[in-house]
Amino acid sequence: MQTPDILLTTLNAKYPHCAFGLRYLMANLGELRERAALIEFTINDLTLEVLDAILAVSPKIVGIGVYIWNIDQTTRLIADLKRLRPDIIVVLGGPEVSFEYDEQPIVELADYVITGEGDLAFAQLCRELLAGIRPETKIIVPEIPKLDDLVLPYDLYSDHDIAHRVIYVEASRGCPFTCEFCLSALDIPVRQFPLEPFLNAMQSLLDRGCRVFKFVDRTFNLNPRVSRSILQFFLERMQPDLFLHFEMIPDRLPDALRELIVQFPAGVLQFEVGVQTFSDHVAELISRRQDNAQLAANFQFLREQTGVHIHADLIAGLPGEPLESFADGFDRLIALQPQEIQVGILKRLRGTPIIRHDATEKMVYSPHAPYEVLSTGAMTAETLGRVRRFARVWDLLGNSGNFVESLPLLWRDDSPFWSLWKLSTWLHERLGRFAGIPLAKLAELLFEYLTSECNRTPEPTAKLLLADYQRGGRSDLPQFFKLVLAPDDSQPRRKEATTTHRMQRQSRHVTNSSE
Repeated sequence: MQTPDILLTTLNAKYPHCAFGLRYLMANLGELRERAALIEFTINDLTLEVLDAILAVSPKIVGIGVYIWNIDQTTRLIADLKRLRPDIIVVLGGPEVSFEYDEQPIVELADYVITGEGDLAFAQLCRELLAGIRPETKIIVPEIPKLDDLVLPYDLYSDHDIAHRVIYVEASRGCPFTCEFCLSALDIPVRQFPLEPFLNAMQSLLDRGCRVFKFVDRTFNLNPRVSRSILQFFLERMQPDLFLHFEMIPDRLPDALRELIVQFPAGVLQFEVGVQTFSDHVAELISRRQDNAQLAANFQFLREQTGVHIHADLIAGLPGEPLESFADGFDRLIALQPQEIQVGILKRLRGTPIIRHDATEKMVYSPHAPYEVLSTGAMTAETLGRVRRFARVWDLLGNSGNFVESLPLLWRDDSPFWSLWKLSTWLHERLGRFAGIPLAKLAELLFEYLTSECNRTPEPTAKLLLADYQRGGRSDLPQFFKLVLAPDDSQPRRKEATTTHRMQRQSRHVTNSSE
């Protein structure tokens, strides 16, 4: 291949993540596609090594995707690139530079910025630049493209991507809701890609061996006709290790979808459900519509009648929500039994209308990415700091799936939230930080807390902890088990491997009684 005139690049958060947006840009370059290359890096790569790789290509134009997770590293990269090669034209795009760009240092460094959806606008800008035409306007605000006009990018996933990385797909763009903390609130209405070409592309990925599909649609179940067609497509092509991830509206699950969902084997479907808050007052404050009664009914259906793995999101630090209200919401969500609950801290994303509450609700945000809220009128900085510790402990103990049977001993007679709150304080006093704790040590600490602080009986507690510890097929036996259990009780139990590596976290949430 000759030296490309156009280089598309970005710094992904992790290596398994593919740059979906860059592949759209590449797919829609038209006649310029043969003059372009795509190289991906991660935020953990050294800036100077990334710079060396770009300089080795020596492109005329560099298009860079800028996101909340790479804004700092990308700013340093462009600054160095411009010092060495000011002649290289730098074009930025992505959500982090699509709003409030006037005072951003990275925008000052760049030559052009394309806001919003640049699928077609990037190609047009490149045509002009390569023809020697320099647009006078630095900020380019394109019209929203018609999805019928876009070339789908799925052939740009390599065989290596399919075998080793997350494959992102989308059947729609946009969101019908106006939740003020979310950028999708600015993307109305929802637009559907033509269904037949999309399904043809999915068939091509299946034929190439793809088994893990992560749909990035914000509201996959908004249009039951389209959702049903996609689910039926994959159901008819069921493969070993097939895994489908969807973002779902929590209170919308009509019978037309239910009758298909129940037909999928356990572990194939994962639904990411944005609950965010159970407070009617807070929901109204941030322009969020949600039927909590229907949400609960949908969770009950999914847990009792399907094999769907539910990943639910809850946000701390929303305007007007005190700790007590958040705690109540966490307990309500625990009662609905999703396999995972992601406790997130509110972030002030650029362009979102959440800023209208800054004065009235005393919202204070970090000026540095990822722009987390530091304090609110309803939660002090100290309280939010403790919520962050709580979230980390919950991820280690609850979301990991390593303590499915033993963790409920914490709140047998109490509130799950406040029980975990006390545990997080106890662990913080002993450990200081929660990074790099071996599972055996974590199990030992949990045993100590359950028996000393919660007065749980040692032997049955140890048996439940051992069952959890060995859930993934571990054969070693930490010393504290030997001190508590009789020899026969401490023998490792065999478990057949029933899932691929990609599904191990989900499989750990299955209790013995249902295995």
